Amino acid sequence: MLSAARLAAFDALQAVERGAHSDEALVSRCVNLDSRDAGLAQEIALGTLRRQSQLDFLISYFGAPAKLDLPVRLALRIGVYQLRHLDRIPDRAAVSESVELVKRAGKRSAAGLVNAVLRKVTRDEIAWPDRATALSCPEWLLARWGARAEAVARHALTVPPSGMDPGARSIVPLLALEPEMSFLDLCAAPGNKTRQAMEVAPALTVACDRSFRRLSTVPGHRVLLDAAAPLPFRAKFDRVLADVPCSGTGTLARNPEIKWRLTPPDLPRQAERQRRILERALQAGRRIVYSTCSLEPEENEEVVRGLPVVETMRRWPGEDEGDGFFAAVVVP
Repeated sequence: MLSAARLAAFDALQAVERGAHSDEALVSRCVNLDSRDAGLAQEIALGTLRRQSQLDFLISYFGAPAKLDLPVRLALRIGVYQLRHLDRIPDRAAVSESVELVKRAGKRSAAGLVNAVLRKVTRDEIAWPDRATALSCPEWLLARWGARAEAVARHALTVPPSGMDPGARSIVPLLALEPEMSFLDLCAAPGNKTRQAMEVAPALTVACDRSFRRLSTVPGHRVLLDAAAPLPFRAKFDRVLADVPCSGTGTLARNPEIKWRLTPPDLPRQAERQRRILERALQAGRRIVYSTCSLEPEENEEVVRGLPVVETMRRWPGEDEGDGFFAAVVVP
């Protein structure tokens, strides 16, 4: 019988392959699990995503053909990850339940292959074929990060601590909020930075997002809008936060699917929208903090180039504590 944790991890990984975010995929599949099973499902799914290219190399190394149906490959990734990285999982359970996963997925003919490959897996040191495999990160991203590439990629293989990230908490202080100030959070969901700002007790907090579902849990006065479109506010706000949607390359430890999903053309497309949001923020406030959780200059320095920037901040994962962030304080 399949364990609830492995089944949830497998289903979440299938959802990620269809375009879902890993955190949302896991939440929806773990909602009825006890904390132990939910934790194991998260560990298996996210660990498998973090080490995906290593696992695919090992699947071939231990005898699987290059071409595999997706459910078979996912079951093998899950199995290899457990056998190589999880001490408390008995080998027989990792093997037998991966076999059951392919049967459940309607790939019964592949059950023998999955069993044979996983029974060959060891924890011996492996000579990886290249640094992209060794660091489980696409080479085009590693090349962008230069001398910091190894530190960033190795940080992306770690399990981040629970709770609000130190990097994320470093953004709101740049607003220099004071009591009685008005504050506009343009891309507020899921609301962590809005809550942090409200601890300073601004007299008026307006939180905006274009997703009604995500905005519903954000504190403050909520306004459903697209921050890249003209804003409905007449008076200027004392402080505006434009924590814009971005590639998220500073958060690969938390969102490991990003490194397999992102492509080079995505960066200029993101930057175009980020510029539009920043333009709206400049029209709406007296002091603006533009921020991303991206490491890429197209989304950071290049977006604020030519503006009256009075302060910038950069945080690199593996070098600074927590996720990677960029922020610029702009005073029009």
